[in-house]
Amino acid sequence: MNKIKLILENGVEFSGYSFGAKKSIAGEVVFNTAMTGYPESLTDPSYKGQILVATYPLIGNYGVPGKGEENSMLKFYESDKIQVSGFVVSDYSEEFSHWNADKSLHDWMVENEVPGIYGIDTRELTKILREKGSMLGKIIFDNADVDFYDPNRENLVNEVSIKEKQVYGNGKHKILLIDCGVKNNIIRNLLKRNTTVIRVPWDYDITQEEYDGLFISNGPGNPEKCTKTVENLKTAYNNEEPIFGICLGNQLMALASGAKTYKLKYGHRSHNQPVLRVNTSKAYISSQNHGFAVDNHSLHEEWEPLFVNLNDNTNEGFKHKSKPFFSTQFHPEASSGPTDTEFLFDDFIEMVKKLKG
Repeated sequence: MNKIKLILENGVEFSGYSFGAKKSIAGEVVFNTAMTGYPESLTDPSYKGQILVATYPLIGNYGVPGKGEENSMLKFYESDKIQVSGFVVSDYSEEFSHWNADKSLHDWMVENEVPGIYGIDTRELTKILREKGSMLGKIIFDNADVDFYDPNRENLVNEVSIKEKQVYGNGKHKILLIDCGVKNNIIRNLLKRNTTVIRVPWDYDITQEEYDGLFISNGPGNPEKCTKTVENLKTAYNNEEPIFGICLGNQLMALASGAKTYKLKYGHRSHNQPVLRVNTSKAYISSQNHGFAVDNHSLHEEWEPLFVNLNDNTNEGFKHKSKPFFSTQFHPEASSGPTDTEFLFDDFIEMVKKLKG
């Protein structure tokens, strides 16, 4: 029951109790509204450099799953380690029970050297973040103070992307995946559609590879830091191979097309964001995790919006008017979230089949 503090950049402090690693850290404080799925959220590379607040009050009650592998990836996680800098919850459950539980959330966080704080009013904290927007903060353990740290100043994608090319599967359709911090479930969704996935680093020279379709993954931080990826995409736009981008991939495709991106006040991090397919009456429930967005008004004339957020009218994807290039800001592959839009993977592969046969 060690005392610990969460301090926001505006000076507001929350005192609680420590779980996980006994250390002090700093980062950007954001919140997630999911009721389940904390193993998936904590291992999502898009949270790199962030202190994650769970709005659902009870966390830890089903522990964390084992480390079984499938297709050379951890089966029940989105990456091979915890990506968040710190975890903030209202009530941490020391007792856990689940058919697939291997250990407690506390033990897992200790192994990954990630601190947590519980016993604070996360409703009040979330209200502050809703009013002020995402804020810098720090978790202080045993009065060991640290400086505030803004992760968006760094090239976080370089920290989470692989360093060497990896190949998964042996399917008919060859998909080149630019890894900006890809979630494992994206690769799983591609593999179950008869593909060979060639995963390359974010700054990889993609002209070295032959492929049937190009995929740009999710990832953390400011898209403007990924200048090499943007330049590679500009080259890819001269070709005919289908392109599909998700989350950060949506923003990078926009920058490569000449459009602009901007930082959202709050960001979208939840499992129930409604999105509308433009020029239709079809709305879908989506999972999201991003702090930046594409400026719809900056899209050039050969591009057009594909989806729009029904809460705040922000861009949720766009497409080329004549070429098989499209993107989504939300996560159609969402593990532990709604799968209403998983059909977009089918759309992508159909584009590949149409071009390659």
